[in-house]
Amino acid sequence: MEKILDLITEKMQKAFSDAGYDPAFSRVTVSNRPDLCEYQCNGALAAAKQYRCAPIQIAKAVAEKLDARDYDMVEAVMPGFLNLKLSGSFLQSYLERMRTAEDFGVEKTGTGKTIVVDYGGPNVAKPLHIGHLRSAIIGESLKRLYKFYGYHAIGDIHLGDWGLQMGLIIAELQRRQPELPYFDPDFTGEYPAQAPFTISELEEIYPTASARKKEDEAFAQQAHTATFELQQGRRGYRALWQHIMNISVADLKKNYDNLNVSFESWLGESDADPLIPAMVQDLKDRGLAVESEGAWVIPVAEDTDKKEVPPCILVKSDGSAIYATTDLATLIQRMRDFHPDKILYVTDKRQSLHFEQVFRAARKAGIVPETTALEHLGFGTMNGKDGKPFKTRDGGVMRLEQLVKEMTDFVRAKVVENQIVAEDAVEDTTRKIAMAALKYGDLSNQPTKDYIFDLDRFAAFEGNTGPYILYTIVRIKSILAKYGAWENLEIQEPANPFAKDLMIAITKFAPALEGALAASAPNLICAYIYELAGCVNKFYHETRILGEEDQNKQAGYIALIGLAKDVLEQCIDILGFSAPEKM
Repeated sequence: MEKILDLITEKMQKAFSDAGYDPAFSRVTVSNRPDLCEYQCNGALAAAKQYRCAPIQIAKAVAEKLDARDYDMVEAVMPGFLNLKLSGSFLQSYLERMRTAEDFGVEKTGTGKTIVVDYGGPNVAKPLHIGHLRSAIIGESLKRLYKFYGYHAIGDIHLGDWGLQMGLIIAELQRRQPELPYFDPDFTGEYPAQAPFTISELEEIYPTASARKKEDEAFAQQAHTATFELQQGRRGYRALWQHIMNISVADLKKNYDNLNVSFESWLGESDADPLIPAMVQDLKDRGLAVESEGAWVIPVAEDTDKKEVPPCILVKSDGSAIYATTDLATLIQRMRDFHPDKILYVTDKRQSLHFEQVFRAARKAGIVPETTALEHLGFGTMNGKDGKPFKTRDGGVMRLEQLVKEMTDFVRAKVVENQIVAEDAVEDTTRKIAMAALKYGDLSNQPTKDYIFDLDRFAAFEGNTGPYILYTIVRIKSILAKYGAWENLEIQEPANPFAKDLMIAITKFAPALEGALAASAPNLICAYIYELAGCVNKFYHETRILGEEDQNKQAGYIALIGLAKDVLEQCIDILGFSAPEKM
């Protein structure tokens, strides 16, 4: 289904052509003066130079060729603007097609295409902290947006599961429980099915080991040795690693489930590791990797660079691989397993140079063909009210589950105090409002920008917030419930200016999502639903809906707000939250 602006532009093209002018001048835009008109065309101003006549002459000639049935107003004004207001019948026809079309008529441009969205990126054996919030929320919403457009979208968590932290845990565990069979190189029996630690113990072991490494050189060396032996396949260490993975992944899934975030692929650095030796040898053999101060690097600088882009380090001088090595091997794995048309990375913006180096190296090595797009979306920092990175009250890094709990507790207090719902619905309603507050508070900001985390503002029921969007949806649900069966009611021509404003707002659904997809910017969806919710509430306050005596007119009102509700619910589903029944 065509976007409404494209339809209006097509009609304008025909009018330009019928008037004897080049239709290339016929672009129509949303008016930047909504007090004067809804849409405008400024093409006559540019056409005047080519046709050597006054712009107003061209505008008037074109206006006469437009079909009057499509417009309430067609006005040619000095010096040559064409101002348009759509007719109610045009809007009614468009919205009725939108209402009855699958997914509101949005063209599925991703059908037959695959995208891998790399977001999450937690290290196993460590609790999620607030630094993982933006990656999870932004990545999940973009993955859902791609799915809505028909893509086969694969969310890959890309676990940090193969580095020194594993050796540190093994070394610390051996220090505490040296009698465990995992440390006996001569043990040939079956290792215990039960892990020798709980998730809480595991989360304490790592920071203890990390601190010990800085003070105890022998322990640090032991951890490095354990890491090496794990990666070389030592049987006992692999069994311990599997315990760590099983317990950590179960805990990660629980925490991501609480955020309504899910991954299709739970692969990590360990899955790419077996591909590294052959990849490195191949790059050396082809002369793409060169030796530099004992290390092996891939030069990626280009003549057009305006700032220095250092070589991509493949192997350090001590023979070890680094993040770039693993990321290149991961690209080999993804191309082999998924054959993606695009790979999108969602990480902290401070990793921008890293991904620029990796992408260039991958192209240069032929790991990723030009037909597969590579994109890094670098997001900004979540800051406290002091403008500095958000911390706990004692200055530490807050665990993600603690942040979610604080938001949930804050919302629950408001729900209970205001007696918003019955007691048996408090928890479900609280959870949905809290998730909307948290996610919308993040996603309404441009991803690349830093933002201030403000509990009071994010959880407010008024203003540009998630709870306000939910409140609008719940208000519509209440009206629809009182009316009764409404799903098959047809859209009618607008009965008042507020209905027309709402209808025009609904037509902006596809352009808003298309813009968000093109720019990897969920904030554009937030901006859209905030505008749409505002139009819904204005229409509600200015129109007697359930009190309307004319049944046909009332049915039109109900069909209109029903469509608005469906559009709002589709948008918040893409953003990763949902609305309660009452609020």
